[in-house]
Parts: sequence; C-alpha cells; structure tokens
Amino acid sequence: MVGSSAATGPAISLRKIEETAPALVDLYRSAAVSLTKSGMSGVRAAVYLVLDHSGSMREYYKDGSVQALADRVLGLSAHLDDDGRVPVVIFSTDVDAVTDVALDNHQGRIDAIVAGLGHMGKTSYHLAMDAVIDHYLDSGSTAPALVVFQTDGGPISKLAAERYLCKAAKLPLFWQFIGFGNKRSSQFDFLHRLDDLAVPAKRPVDNTGFFHAGSDPRRVPDAELYDRLVAEFPQWLAAARAQGIVG
Repeated sequence: MVGSSAATGPAISLRKIEETAPALVDLYRSAAVSLTKSGMSGVRAAVYLVLDHSGSMREYYKDGSVQALADRVLGLSAHLDDDGRVPVVIFSTDVDAVTDVALDNHQGRIDAIVAGLGHMGKTSYHLAMDAVIDHYLDSGSTAPALVVFQTDGGPISKLAAERYLCKAAKLPLFWQFIGFGNKRSSQFDFLHRLDDLAVPAKRPVDNTGFFHAGSDPRRVPDAELYDRLVAEFPQWLAAARAQGIVG
C-alpha cells in the first residue's frame, strides 16, 4: 500500500514486470501512455478492484472478461502502487470475498477465487463499498485510492448505495464504475445518476466516474480502457486536495 501521493516514475519498474509478470508487459506499457496523457505520471495511489458476482455475471466469469479486467487493473496499479498487488472485493447479495490479485500469481487468479465461492446472488453495492472503506481505513494509508468498481446492473438498494457513496466522499477514495452489458439497458440508469449527484449539496466533491464497456468488455482496446479508467481521477484529486480530503 502506498504512503505518498506523489513521486517520479512508475511505482514498479518495467524490468520488475518483465521478471514477475511478463504477460502484463503490454498492459503496463499501455497504462503508461494513458497516465502520461492525463498528467498522472508519477502519481501514487492505492488501487482497488470490486467485482460483481451476481447471477447475471456468470458468462463474464466463464468467458474470461473478469480475469481480463483484473489483469488490466493490475497493469495500471503497477504504475501507481509499489506493493505489486490489488485488493479485490467480490460481492453479490453480500460480500463474497475480500482477497487480492498480485503480479506473481495473476494468471487464472479470478477462476481460483470464484471456484471457492458459493451461490451467485443479487447485487448489493453498499456492502462492497463498506468493505473497501474498511480495508482502506485499516491499511492506515493516507494516499488517494482509485476504486475500479465493476457491475452489470443496478443495486437492490439504491438508497443505501447513494448514502455510502456520499459518506465515502469525505475519504480519499475515487469510485470508477464500469458497466458490463447492453449499453441500451436501463440497468445503468442508476449509475448515471450516481455520477451526476450534486456537489456540494449531496457530497463535498464529485467522487465518481462511470463508463460502459459493453456486452463484450474484452473487445474494448487496452488504450481506451485505460484512458477511461483514469479520465476523471485527476480532477477529483485536485478537488479533494482543495477540500483537504487528500493531503
């Protein structure tokens, strides 16, 4: 877990990636380009991955879409955080697992995790958000955090999700939501609404982003995915620093 929010160069070197996770080299290089374009080269941040394990997600686990996202997030994290691992929260009706993916064991890691989980339930955002908040606070970190939150639909409790998001706005956490599924589906109306929650009436800063990866997320080019993952983080970081949320 990172301790400082600014530095120079990537947190983990290309040579280290080549040695420990050669399959991620291209992703690491692609992430570097997006970070440079967004002015985030040398920024330090914790990175989290939250994965929807509801019943409708079954095919995305089977076809490798979720593993592919985990690999891409790990490739990004290597620039921002020097510990070589990304904490992972997997949720459905409840929190199904709190674990991690790491550079030295990323291949097939998602399959290994979900193989040990039980029933794929419904979609409860706020419990997953609570798990991230607890993990962050327990870590003792004061660095900003980028939370990549993947889902294929709206939560069973919209009120609770909104409440937790507004509560979390006082913490150094930015929530980047990614939608898997049909872009025309009304399932994502709530995420669009979350993204547009009023500032400062509802929350002190805009602490969310949302983009839609479509019905086959693996087809989103790496460059585009990374551009979208980091698109709104710099603006949040500046606003959070101005409000004293990030030191």
